[in-house]
Amino acid sequence: GSTAWPDGKPPPAAVDDGAGDGAAADADDADDDDDDDESKGATPNVGNGGDGPDGAYVWTQKLDEVEVRVPVPDGTRGKQVDVELTKSHLRVALKAQRDAPLVDGELYADVQHADVIWTVEDRCTVVITVAKANQMEWWRSLIKGHAEINTQKVAPENSKLSDLDGDTRQTVEKMMYDTRAKQLGLPTSEEREKQEMLKKFMAQHPEMDFSQAKIG
Repeated sequence: GSTAWPDGKPPPAAVDDGAGDGAAADADDADDDDDDDESKGATPNVGNGGDGPDGAYVWTQKLDEVEVRVPVPDGTRGKQVDVELTKSHLRVALKAQRDAPLVDGELYADVQHADVIWTVEDRCTVVITVAKANQMEWWRSLIKGHAEINTQKVAPENSKLSDLDGDTRQTVEKMMYDTRAKQLGLPTSEEREKQEMLKKFMAQHPEMDFSQAKIG
């Protein structure tokens, strides 16, 4: 029988069975990369971050900033290190080995690169601190394509919530509440508000029939 293609003609790869299989496999891989499931990934380290490949770096984060620690040979001074940061890319190398960077890749999200602070700690670790452009987002990795963490397991510093202004603090607390509620299968804050409004409305209008109304 003839095969019916959606647009009336077969895809180019259909001519060659081998190429067709390869194309299908590639498409499946691409789908996996687009998976936005926040519940996947490694458990974050104590600083809500993770490790780079082969121990190339360790990164930690707060809601508003990221810190990267890159090990370098003992005795390294700041003037021997080259740190290049744009809003979306980080490169760290020893000046004597520019062609073999210690870290080089596209950042998980944009940063405020003009505000970068870096130093060499104990002459053995380059420490880079930079503010996130979006200060309401937990990163899943430092560099795109590197191992990701499970952002649902991030533990915000509750003591620091008090440092935020009122509106931001409310938003963060709501995000934290909704994340916990989702994990426990409870209604989110918005769903709770709707339930409360409906209950109030019902109390104010006892003459109306609410038998069909759904509440939680």
